[in-house]
Amino acid sequence: MSSSDDGGYVHDPAAFDADGDEGAAGPADDGSADEPVHPAAADREFDWRGWTLVGVLAFAFLVAPTAIYLFPPGVEGYRFALLILPLAPAVLLAVTAVWATTRP
Repeated sequence: MSSSDDGGYVHDPAAFDADGDEGAAGPADDGSADEPVHPAAADREFDWRGWTLVGVLAFAFLVAPTAIYLFPPGVEGYRFALLILPLAPAVLLAVTAVWATTRP
């Protein structure tokens, strides 16, 4: 029994073009495909987005651990300090890092 007579899918490489899209073989010459910009050619500077990310890093690695350290175990908010204070900087850092690195 071969794969051509069992009624299943048989891959035909000639049915796909160079980009992996189904259609005519070979690249399309219509000029509609947008070429991505090379990272070295993009205008990227350390601007206010970078400084915002640095501020969030300082908060995540300095302010939040200090706040956790300063809450003694007998205080009412000790459980809050151990559960929420590590979580908030982690979420804030993740969101800010994605925001700071995505550019239009």
